[in-house]
Amino acid sequence: MSNSSDSSQVPFAPHPVTAAEVIPGDLIALTPADAERACWYVVTHTLPETPETIRVTLRPPLGGTDHDEVLGRDRRVISGCRRLDVGSVPRLVSDDLASVEFREGDRVSSLRVVDPGADEVSYVRRWGVWHRDLDGGTGDDVLTDAEVRGWGGAETSGAGSGSGGEFVVRHHARPERVVAAVGGPRRVVVTGLGAVTPLGVGVDELWRGLLDGRHGIRELDGEEFAELPVRVAGTVPVDPMELLPRQAARRMNRAAQFAVLAAREAWGDAGFVAGGTRESGLDPERVGVSLGAILGDASVLVGGDRKLRDKGPRGVSPLTTPMTVPSQAASQVSLDLHITGEARTVTAACASGTEAIGAAIDRIRYGRVDIALAGGAEAVVTPAIMASFAAMRALSTRGLADGSSPSRPFAKDRDGFVNGEGAGVLVLEAEEHARARGARIYCEAAGWGLSADAHHMAAPDPSGAGVALAVRRAVRDAGGYVADVVHVNAHATATVEGDLAEAGALRAVFGRRNVPVTALKGNLGHLQGAAGGVEAVATVLTLHHGVVPPTVGAGSELDDAIGLDVVMGVARELPGGGLGGGRAGVPGVGDLALSNSFGFGGHNAVLALRRVG
Repeated sequence: MSNSSDSSQVPFAPHPVTAAEVIPGDLIALTPADAERACWYVVTHTLPETPETIRVTLRPPLGGTDHDEVLGRDRRVISGCRRLDVGSVPRLVSDDLASVEFREGDRVSSLRVVDPGADEVSYVRRWGVWHRDLDGGTGDDVLTDAEVRGWGGAETSGAGSGSGGEFVVRHHARPERVVAAVGGPRRVVVTGLGAVTPLGVGVDELWRGLLDGRHGIRELDGEEFAELPVRVAGTVPVDPMELLPRQAARRMNRAAQFAVLAAREAWGDAGFVAGGTRESGLDPERVGVSLGAILGDASVLVGGDRKLRDKGPRGVSPLTTPMTVPSQAASQVSLDLHITGEARTVTAACASGTEAIGAAIDRIRYGRVDIALAGGAEAVVTPAIMASFAAMRALSTRGLADGSSPSRPFAKDRDGFVNGEGAGVLVLEAEEHARARGARIYCEAAGWGLSADAHHMAAPDPSGAGVALAVRRAVRDAGGYVADVVHVNAHATATVEGDLAEAGALRAVFGRRNVPVTALKGNLGHLQGAAGGVEAVATVLTLHHGVVPPTVGAGSELDDAIGLDVVMGVARELPGGGLGGGRAGVPGVGDLALSNSFGFGGHNAVLALRRVG
């Protein structure tokens, strides 16, 4: 509906006239009070009724039905000093909403047709309720079916002074679903999970530790750490070399060992046979690897330099270079599982793991591969890295004496992050490929978003604008709306500036909507390039089980400036439940969960996961 007469372009000059003076095309209000509240009508026809009265036919200026008023010739009305083309004012009738069967995606619009300057108000039905703005954050602009049906009654009836309806309400059925063309983007799903973290080796250890509110941050007792101002880190409690064949493990750096263990777990969890692609009956050229890392394992290069000084060139191992490059984790996973499609490494600071998952989603979407192992691996708990972070005043200076985690995301007394190590890997798969082999599907890897702060080499943009952009892009890439988001796994490193910037961005996106937020770095520390992979694994499990783990470290002293619904103390049921018998479809419940990762230099990456029935 629109104002086809374009009357809004003519200035108002309201003044009283007699009914005998009005002619077709005039814009009038029947009383000064009507003029005050913008209730106007176009005169479409006049006819003498008696020597003292005149019958005036009126129609709302933005369209509607005609009604007649019999007015004394000397009756004073208010003229808007506008002349409209009567033929351009449409005849409109409200739809009977009482008889309409509402469906998801339907739109209902309401236009106050008596106000020449009115804008149409539209609501779209999603998750059983009506949203005025699916990408807005004002929880107030949500209506029930009953409230929308009420538009067909009270709002369209008499507008006072004996007039006809003030509003025209129309129902617009959802557009017919367009079937994707052959060769178009494919849907990507998660079929396997693997993790090596400070909470232990394996996804079960990770998930139990998160739900129990435990942390895996430990004292660094090695001689090389003795002089450091900070000597706590999130370290993996098991030597990965003990879990791998000795000869193969000696040719991997620590990060690659983590990656291979996590990839093997994810591979088996997805239902594939141990050993790799050939044993599983897969074409190795249709499988890829996409892992994120900042450095991988910095200790190899440091060790090589030390041997050079102590023993000379002959003391340096020929494996130093291939074991130093950040791409070693991806190459070792491809070697271990005989994956020849591709083995890529993404280096984007602390956003590396999430960006690597996003890149793999696109490789599957557009047919480059059918399956990908994606995530991140990192092992940078080394003296030089720890000393560098401490010099930046980025690390928490708390110890472990009080038994609580020194990493305290969103807490009032947070003072920095805790360095950590580990790996998290997802098996991503084209949906038709997964369903053809009867695979268990955890959720859909629905989309991802990137942005850059362009603000500072290390500090986040305090406005959070870049973070908000990445969040909106991820939701849009998933084909969804902000109204669909039911959970956010926050990056939340426990630095003062970083947590505030992320919180401000989420408030800007979600407004007054209380979306449950959790942060895992109180449990794990900051796993650097592996953080996005491990946190994606946890977000998948949150959707699958319908449970949001609590944020460890924040306690009851949440920073008042955060302004988010942070899950604390105990785990909380996810709105809508989980994939197996959850309450998806309950009015007001969405289907998207986000996993955030932000890195030094302004790298922002957000992953959007969707639960599936």
